[in-house]
Amino acid sequence: MIHFVGAGPGAPDLITLRGAELLRRAGMVVYAGSLVNPALLDYVPEGCEVFDSASMTLDEVLEKLVQGHGRGVTTVRLHTGDPSLYGAIREQMDALRVRGIPFEVVPGVSSFCAAAAAVGAEYTLPGVSQTLVISRMEGRTPVPEREGIRSLAAHRASMVLFLSTGMLRKLCSELVAGGYPEDTPAALVYRASWPDERVLRGTLAALPDAAEAEVITRTALVLVGRFLGDTYELSKLYDPAFEHGYRHGKAEP
Repeated sequence: MIHFVGAGPGAPDLITLRGAELLRRAGMVVYAGSLVNPALLDYVPEGCEVFDSASMTLDEVLEKLVQGHGRGVTTVRLHTGDPSLYGAIREQMDALRVRGIPFEVVPGVSSFCAAAAAVGAEYTLPGVSQTLVISRMEGRTPVPEREGIRSLAAHRASMVLFLSTGMLRKLCSELVAGGYPEDTPAALVYRASWPDERVLRGTLAALPDAAEAEVITRTALVLVGRFLGDTYELSKLYDPAFEHGYRHGKAEP
């Protein structure tokens, strides 16, 4: 079968054990060279055919996958992060279904998880936000009107924006217009978990200037919300007075 494997956010040791084992057994790997860390190819055995899909069309990618399947070798389609987020895998899976070729998806660690680790944050802080919105600015790829940044900003939930750094000034303006105050904490995480990872912290009002000064225009995530601040409530889970199925509550003295 064809194995769609999430490569993780960048660091080669953040791929899953299952994903790494598939790379070790691979006879063909088609990887997203514009985003996947080439160090992950160190897992691949000698003699394995490796193809960079950065300049390929969908049909060219499928041709390689079908060839690998036809040869009976372990064929890996290596995607950045987790394939389910902005991975463009649905069209590949549907094409394989039409051809009667079996496949599986191996999840990966998404860059939004690595970004939270980089800033030392928790998206779902009690008393702050229990919702995480993952979205992107409309660019060459359209976004449904009901999912526009202004509409999503009205919730003031924790938010992670993919594929939007090149439009950061407009993005921050839309977030403020939608409901976030200008002083809302924000961060820009460049190449989370890579050796050259960088983190810029500020507010929605200040972040665009900071990004311009550091010349960060791509390969970064935008994090927005009060979860980046210092005020929150302690979790009920570990409150001595809170009772649940594994612990009896203790009355306040």
